[in-house]
Amino acid sequence: MERENLWAPWRINYVQGLNEKCDCFICHDLKNPQDDDKNLVLWRTEKSIVILNRYPYNNGHLLIAPARHIGELEKAGDDELLEMFKLIRVSQKALSLAIKPHGFNVGMNFGRCSGAGLPEHFHIHVVPRWDGDTNFMNVCSNTDIISQSLTELLELLKQVSTEHNLPGL
Repeated sequence: MERENLWAPWRINYVQGLNEKCDCFICHDLKNPQDDDKNLVLWRTEKSIVILNRYPYNNGHLLIAPARHIGELEKAGDDELLEMFKLIRVSQKALSLAIKPHGFNVGMNFGRCSGAGLPEHFHIHVVPRWDGDTNFMNVCSNTDIISQSLTELLELLKQVSTEHNLPGL
């Protein structure tokens, strides 16, 4: 059987970045509040940040991270964990209002071998799901189809956040 290629050139920045020693993008995004739109920052709270994933598994894929640069769950304080867990709930509400997913995957990866793309700064993935969103592209081609631009989604989530006073912790 002849193998065919499906080109996804937008992924090269991510792939090349895996081998580079670079600064933490979460801490970088925290440094410059004036660049929140450019950095796809949805919300900042006292102890956390919520960012749209630049390399999403699905439309609406969010990352929730502590403001402190910590890689292990055991180093997080109870107040940080509580705030992040509340942000999962608020993120699900905002995403439900904005793009109406049928469900969610929520998870964390610790260590590069477990899939952590940034093992030095732990974060929680909130991934909206729809019935039937896994198709031949994911299964056969290891390719995700994202149906909305990140900047369009960021604006929609900000609008919903304003209308519903989110995150409102």
